[in-house]
Amino acid sequence: MDLTYGPEHQAFRADVQAFILEHRDQAPKPQPSGTRPSAEAIAWQQALLEHGYAARTIPKQYGGYGAEPDPLKTRIIAEEFAEAGVPPAMSGIGISMLVPTLLEKGTEEQRQQWIAPTLRGEVIWCQGYSEPNAGSDLASLRTRATVAGDDFVINGQKIWTSGAHFADMMFCLVRTEPDKPKHQGISYLLLSMKTPGIEVRPLKTMTGRAEFNEVFFTDVRVPQSKIVGNRGEGWIVANATLKHERGMLGDPNATRRRFAMLAKLMQEENVDLGKAIDDPALRDRLMQLEGRLLAMQFTGMKNETAAAKGEGPGIGGLIVKLVGCELNHQISTLAIDALGELGVLYDDSPYLRASGTWQSVSMFELGLIIGGGTAQIQKNIISERGLGMPREPKAASD
Repeated sequence: MDLTYGPEHQAFRADVQAFILEHRDQAPKPQPSGTRPSAEAIAWQQALLEHGYAARTIPKQYGGYGAEPDPLKTRIIAEEFAEAGVPPAMSGIGISMLVPTLLEKGTEEQRQQWIAPTLRGEVIWCQGYSEPNAGSDLASLRTRATVAGDDFVINGQKIWTSGAHFADMMFCLVRTEPDKPKHQGISYLLLSMKTPGIEVRPLKTMTGRAEFNEVFFTDVRVPQSKIVGNRGEGWIVANATLKHERGMLGDPNATRRRFAMLAKLMQEENVDLGKAIDDPALRDRLMQLEGRLLAMQFTGMKNETAAAKGEGPGIGGLIVKLVGCELNHQISTLAIDALGELGVLYDDSPYLRASGTWQSVSMFELGLIIGGGTAQIQKNIISERGLGMPREPKAASD
């Protein structure tokens, strides 16, 4: 069996390598999570869009590169960027979740208005889904929108809203028909975070930063034209977004970059009398993680191949969030263990490695095992939707 790349893909790899060699000095420095993209990050995104290393398969009329889907070229881009240690294209809530939702469910006007500036990093989005009493049971949301003339008037609260303190826009679930069953009567709205009546209260996490927020709505007026899909059918649109969210949180290319950083750390960091990579226990853990990473990458390629054929990914699309988030946290945990006594440092210390990135990311990634649907919820989804097992019995109500 010949597993080598053919001439077309070898030439493409050479093009990617040449781009990195020419532009790597322009690559932005890493930013902590919970911050708005820097001017350097946005300029880098523009360069990637121009050369087809960002938004590669999104049509040109919406600001993408317009290339045909090719899982091998996607993999080559990820491999070369990870190997060179330069940042890939921006992802995040707007690019990875809203853009594909608008391509699938939005109107032509919405696509023309929002996709291109979102891809360029000029418009930053947050997600108004979870509420204090509607987390895993999202359909129980109570934020209401009533009709007043040509507008919806929104009252209620959202919580765990990532990036709301610096976002320009929000895509938000509200209940527009309160008398209907909970999975009906929900609408999916697009609104500006500068709209009067919106109050954002940051929530500091165990990373020490305010990455999440509470968002309060008091008589917030949003034009009825800002709805995605039909009124009362927002649950359908919301599930399309959740599908893309799971793919974002379980991105194998992002995990590959983290693993490459871990392997480099273990080759450089001293533990006792040698390098961390020479410690049998640490090296064995590294090899186990690499095996899981390879399985995750091949599943990702299988999903991309199905998408290129216009097919659904099946159960492969359901497992990526669960596997990816757990694997990312285990990679960070091994990095901290490989640092030995330096691994317990945090915040301000002259002995920190990588400015404390591993410690911060480890705690943030632990939260992602819960965020975007807990591991337990993901297992229910896999069993019920992917394997056809009976639905989890509900607790009897009083």
